[in-house]
Amino acid sequence: MSTNEKILAELFEVISARKASGADDSYTARLFAKGTNKIAQKLGEEAVETAIAAVSEGKEAVVSESADLLYHLLVLWADKGVAPKEVWAELEKRFGTSGLAEKESRNKDG
Repeated sequence: MSTNEKILAELFEVISARKASGADDSYTARLFAKGTNKIAQKLGEEAVETAIAAVSEGKEAVVSESADLLYHLLVLWADKGVAPKEVWAELEKRFGTSGLAEKESRNKDG
């Protein structure tokens, strides 16, 4: 496991543990208490903030907003019962496949 993957895995474990704690214990627990809609809303806000940073701010802002975005994505995964290894497996399955071909296969399946 790479260092980066290990960091994300460890953060995911901390986030998952907070799911069982009380809403007064942490920001993460409060997000879980507010439900999937709020978690998804926060993820969307962070995605927009990351995009805005990319076009109007410096590299440091993009790094900071990207960290926030990844954190909120991990919260959403924990909320929906998605393990990071499932996402890595999906990415690995797609590796080496043209993005256009992959999108086309999803259109045929859906």
